[in-house]
Amino acid sequence: MSAVNASGWRPSMGEGAGEAKFATSSGDYGLMLEEALSFELGSADKCGVDIDDADRAPVSGLGRFLRKAAPALPGLTEPETVRHYTRLSRQNYAIDLGPFPLGSCTMKHNPRLNEKMARLAGFADLHPMQPQKTIEGALEVIEQLADWLITLTGMASVAMSPKAGAHGELCGLLCIRAALDARGEVRDVVLVPESAHGTNPATAAFAGFKVESIPATPAGRVDVAALKAKLGPNVAGVMITNPNTCGLFEPDMREIADAVHAAGGYVYCDGANFNAIVGKVRPGDLGVDAMHINLHKTFSTPHGGGGPGAGPVVLSEALAPFAPLPFVTRGDDGSIHLVEEENASEGHAQAFGRMVAFHGQMGMFTRALTYILSHGADGLRQVAEDAVLNANYVLRSCEDLLPAPFADSGPCMHEALFSDAGLADGFSTLDIAKGLIDEGFHPMTVYFPLVVKGAMLVEPTETESKAGLDRFIASLRSLAERAKAGDESLHSAPHFAPRRRLDETLAARKPVLVWQGEAGVPGTPSLSEIGGS
Repeated sequence: MSAVNASGWRPSMGEGAGEAKFATSSGDYGLMLEEALSFELGSADKCGVDIDDADRAPVSGLGRFLRKAAPALPGLTEPETVRHYTRLSRQNYAIDLGPFPLGSCTMKHNPRLNEKMARLAGFADLHPMQPQKTIEGALEVIEQLADWLITLTGMASVAMSPKAGAHGELCGLLCIRAALDARGEVRDVVLVPESAHGTNPATAAFAGFKVESIPATPAGRVDVAALKAKLGPNVAGVMITNPNTCGLFEPDMREIADAVHAAGGYVYCDGANFNAIVGKVRPGDLGVDAMHINLHKTFSTPHGGGGPGAGPVVLSEALAPFAPLPFVTRGDDGSIHLVEEENASEGHAQAFGRMVAFHGQMGMFTRALTYILSHGADGLRQVAEDAVLNANYVLRSCEDLLPAPFADSGPCMHEALFSDAGLADGFSTLDIAKGLIDEGFHPMTVYFPLVVKGAMLVEPTETESKAGLDRFIASLRSLAERAKAGDESLHSAPHFAPRRRLDETLAARKPVLVWQGEAGVPGTPSLSEIGGS
């Protein structure tokens, strides 16, 4: 990747491991790659607006809230503030700029129709404390989405309130614990295959269970014999990801479920990868008792990242009575309402409690239902087929340069898995990932799953066109060829990003998160602390 400025100068790779031949006076090359901190743009002794001195005393009782001194914050005018954050936004990589090939994260395009519906009056301005008679339309949306999720998964009921995937995992395990308590049994072990999502063992431990790992076979699937050998009266259940994080479908799912049920346990399925099988496979038919569904992965609501996520949990008949409150139901007279308390007459006398204060994320529900209705059952089936097609296109287009550990096991599902085993000595997955930044792409997921050394997990999703995939494949192949040839410039990539390569371990352990000015005097935190330049 290169950029040309107005005078025709082009940054080029030279003897300095990718350093530019000469610099401009501003330090920027066409795109705005450098932006000062707000503390450097303004200063604490200035103010961006004119404010007259207060001509009256504070309202009685509020005087104690007056500041003793002005805050040590930079004073910026409105244009300075707007330009600062706009320039920062130009440094962000976003799904609206290009693909996010993060394996197992399913970062795909969010249709603008979904956003339009979520912003309709009556949805966007809802308040959780409104009287139920004023939100019947919203409850109808929740009920319709719940019906679709139950139908698509072949399950008996769904808990809509969990806020994210891991929150949904916790919900499912609490349902399992409640069911075991109702049976008067104490089981404290949860089996988790090596190919499961990393949150699975963490959630099981958080819920108070002991975690025992199940190895993978050389083909990247669950070792069924090893799993059966660990079943016993102490096993509460198994948490299995299907399709798994190697990008493979678990063909022995029914056999695994039957064995776990025969031993008195329950089957939790991590549904984060449901987008690969939606409309094609119903998890309920495979013996699953509980499964969370990441709405952002399968039904295109915005990805979490600290925002308003949603992770509904579908439940089998065995676990449905223990689902948390609140839930939407419809009375004999056709009226729709929320059940907020345990109610034997409405089938939730055994609810284990609640996951959240209110029902869930209305904006996510509206977006997900819009996506489902705009596709229909046939369209959702095509979503899965296209996601699998795109992943296999990437896999087969690059397997001659990047080893694909499970390529001989047959087609992959939603993601393609590579390793760095074939690169030249001294070159690794990290070099490929950083090189992708220079190519204009967000890197793929790296070093996960752990069952593959130097893993590179690529998930193109169904929303990428062939032309877009061809661009990504060309860049990935180019980087692999450079790494095989020993191109030393890869070791210092990225070269054309706002910051050069950081010491990521140190950056994670000692992040610089606050302004380090002394006595109100701006002082820039040194990037050398985290290995940057």
